[in-house]
Amino acid sequence: MPRELTDLPFANLLEPAGAVDVEGEYDCVRFDDVDLTDPDARHTVFDQCAFQSVRWDGGSLRGARFSEVWLHGVRITGTEMSDAAWLDAEIVEGAWSGVEASRAELRRVVFHNCKLDSVNFRGAVLTKVRFVDCVLRHVDLGGAKLNEVDFPGSEISALVVRDARLTKVDFRGAEALRVADGVGALRGAIVTPDQLLDLAPAFAASVGLLVEPE
Repeated sequence: MPRELTDLPFANLLEPAGAVDVEGEYDCVRFDDVDLTDPDARHTVFDQCAFQSVRWDGGSLRGARFSEVWLHGVRITGTEMSDAAWLDAEIVEGAWSGVEASRAELRRVVFHNCKLDSVNFRGAVLTKVRFVDCVLRHVDLGGAKLNEVDFPGSEISALVVRDARLTKVDFRGAEALRVADGVGALRGAIVTPDQLLDLAPAFAASVGLLVEPE
């Protein structure tokens, strides 16, 4: 179950804040109902922070660092987050759309009831990441490295995994699994027999196999 704000070990230490600055440092800060349009927060550090009902629209969080952060109801649209690092983060009921997160590093991150649409994780590193009851559409993991990643209760469509490297990646809990490109890169993943049948047309197409009725 996702945690509430009051469950955070640093909840009583949080101080309210508003805008964010480039290369700023925020420690035990709380952002509530903030609308951040075109923020310039490159290389900003957020340590033990909470974000609730925050909207990021455009702008840049390139190279930002998020450590022990909690996000609830946060919408991120068209924001640059390449080379960002997420460590021990919990993201609840969030929506990421058109986000550029190439070469990002996510370690011990949990997404709960989130929607990720057209998110670019190309070349990213995901370690011990969970997508719980999420919807993933047009998520690009091309060239990414995934280790101990799972998707319980999630719906996955138009997934790109070309040239990705997967280790202990478990799709068995996903309610739907559709791969648009790079199905051969699923080596190292775990799927159910039913999921394998669903993936069969993509596997056949990847090797040029024609399947026709007699």
